Amino acid sequence: MFRTAFTGGTRMARLGVRYQSTESPSATSALSFKKHLRQRRFGPPPAVRKPTVEDAVSNILYNTPTPMDGPPTRHILNCLVQNEPGVLSRLSGILAARGFNIESLVVANTEVPDLSRMTMVFNGRDTQIEQARRQLEDMVPVWAVLDYTTTKLVERELLLVKVSILGPEHLHEQMPTAKFDQSVDFADENIAHASSSSQKTLNPSDTLRETFSHLRALTELTRLFDGKVVDVSSDSVVVELSAKPGRIDSFIKLCKPFGILEASRTGVMAMPRAPVHDHSDLQAADDDDDDAVDLTMLPPG
Repeated sequence: MFRTAFTGGTRMARLGVRYQSTESPSATSALSFKKHLRQRRFGPPPAVRKPTVEDAVSNILYNTPTPMDGPPTRHILNCLVQNEPGVLSRLSGILAARGFNIESLVVANTEVPDLSRMTMVFNGRDTQIEQARRQLEDMVPVWAVLDYTTTKLVERELLLVKVSILGPEHLHEQMPTAKFDQSVDFADENIAHASSSSQKTLNPSDTLRETFSHLRALTELTRLFDGKVVDVSSDSVVVELSAKPGRIDSFIKLCKPFGILEASRTGVMAMPRAPVHDHSDLQAADDDDDDAVDLTMLPPG
């Protein structure tokens, strides 16, 4: 019995593992013992080869994750198309198939009789926009597709808005759909009539004075936005405004307290700005051209 214990202890000593009692084994010693047995059974772990320059370059080129696409941005495409039937539906179908929601679309003739200019504004990612632009260029009636997203532009949009001058309390009566909205119950009509009769009726002169103040405020607001009043009636005015889309939105927000009856917007029309050349730079370029030597006029050798 003592021989068996001594033989086991000698074997444990040969393996280089510190012997401990089986009653309170240590986790660290057990893991080290298993690791030592595995090394004796399977041999030492293979040496890791140092990466070469080719391996490092291949890892950078092929294992680097592609950058994530940013949020959708606003894009403006200008298409020069042949003036023929069905072009608009085909171009809009290509964009609809890719999931683009067209915010603005303006199509009109150009100075050339058979050529039309189409300006489209929509939101999307850069890679998807480039694919759609190439697909639009492959169409037969399309001459060219220009991306004005990063170009300095002159953007204009025309707005025609009809605004009430009687006040927001009379807005429902002035709406075009007011005559079709007659589904009020008889009891409700009696209640409304009783409440209106209990209120103090306004003097016609007060109503006229209030209407005139609204008209003057709208005229001043239109003048500040460089617009003009194109029609005046007893209860509303029609304002014409040509400006940037953001300025159009601001004007509509300011007109809402008066009461907007109708509004019509044409959409964005864009044209790139012409570059401004400095006169000194042009003069320097001309001087450089004059100093250049024509090699064809030199003698041989």
